[in-house]
Amino acid sequence: MAQSASDVTNGTAKAAAPKKDLLPSLPTSTIFLINFGFLGVQMAFQLQSTNMGRIFQTIGADPNNLGFFFILPPLAGMIVQPLVGYFSDRTWMPKLGRRIPYLLIGAVVAMIVMFLLPNAGSLGFGYGSLAALWFGAITLLFMDLSSNVAMQPFKMMIGDMVNEKQKGFGYSIQSFASNAGALLASIFPYALTALGIANVAKKGTVPNSVVWSFYAGAIILLLCCLLTVFRVKEYDPVTYAKYHGIADDSKKKGIFEALKTAPKIFWTVSVVQFFCWMGFQYLWTYSTGAIADNVWHTANVASAGYQAAGNWYGVMSAVQAIAAVIWALVLSRVGNNHHKLYYSLSLIMGGIGFGSMFFIHDKYTLVISFILIGCAWAAMNAFPFTFLTNAIEDSENMGTYLGLFNSSICLPQIVASIASFALFPLLGSHMPTMLLLSGIFMILGALSVGIVKEVWARKSDAEEEPADAED
Repeated sequence: MAQSASDVTNGTAKAAAPKKDLLPSLPTSTIFLINFGFLGVQMAFQLQSTNMGRIFQTIGADPNNLGFFFILPPLAGMIVQPLVGYFSDRTWMPKLGRRIPYLLIGAVVAMIVMFLLPNAGSLGFGYGSLAALWFGAITLLFMDLSSNVAMQPFKMMIGDMVNEKQKGFGYSIQSFASNAGALLASIFPYALTALGIANVAKKGTVPNSVVWSFYAGAIILLLCCLLTVFRVKEYDPVTYAKYHGIADDSKKKGIFEALKTAPKIFWTVSVVQFFCWMGFQYLWTYSTGAIADNVWHTANVASAGYQAAGNWYGVMSAVQAIAAVIWALVLSRVGNNHHKLYYSLSLIMGGIGFGSMFFIHDKYTLVISFILIGCAWAAMNAFPFTFLTNAIEDSENMGTYLGLFNSSICLPQIVASIASFALFPLLGSHMPTMLLLSGIFMILGALSVGIVKEVWARKSDAEEEPADAED
């Protein structure tokens, strides 16, 4: 009988409507191939998130207005991801599949835009000019639109093709691929600088170490996605309906209807997500400036110290990614009845990591902070989608539900960016203090895990809980 995690912990089993799982187990190699392209997509997101503040301050953006530029990516995701889910639920191309056509289009467009964004300051518009800032904002918007189109199919294919027993492993491998991509993207500017590529440039121009990092990331993005495109075969409509127990007379839901009928866990996990993603939004917005302030004691964006802080943030993001990769492998072995415990513990670790950045003035001590942040990141990329896809009984609308669920990632980022217009000056325009605030948000997220009631699925009526629930 399906039980919530809290029911198992208390030793009591509550009756719940069983959800049959007819999907076959997949070879580990297939699960890796489904997720491999995610490595390239995450490289694009990581290059964007770790360098956005640096790029826009370099071309002349006012630090008090950085929140405006950071609204655009989550706004794009909030619009695009539900649409990708809705339309891909209704798509079937025999030679490509259901989700993969969107992956292919998104990857190609993202690659093109990644060649444009870092050149916002190299087109002669002038430092701080509206033309340079608008060019940067528009290319950023299109980069995030296309990256979201490419990203969403990976999450949906796990829901489409991986059974409940393997789903936690599938999303953990996705987290592994995500963090491996983040690791590569994070070290690019630092590594290219070490190889002799210029890390400083004339005022208003993005250094070549960043520009060439975007070029390399664009190429890797396309190659990784093409491997998934050519090696993964999605289930055709008849097989998909058979494995998901979809009746012939079942109907596909519209976006608003799906939102109204979403399982309760959709909303409870969204509460946790709200606090967590607000915290990470401020990490991406203010980390370069905070490290420059605390460690290099500079706020001059044209200085060698500020650009060195930008590179060091990239190195620390690589540390975060390594920690997340290792922690994701640990989480992949966690039994079902311990999911919530490890989710909450991971978020507390992240909160400590964020808060510690306020107090640290030595660049090497920041390694500890980012190890803890990496553990939280791994859990945020593994548990929420496992919880939700296990609870969704209406598999015919899986893409629509997952697309809508991504709003729980995008909305808090938008709220955080808007709130920053008031919070940043209120806190003395002090970037390290914004990271201390992020730590508070992460702790609130950890406390919110208690309201989540996990649902497990049964593979057949004769089967008990998944074996790994007893691990």
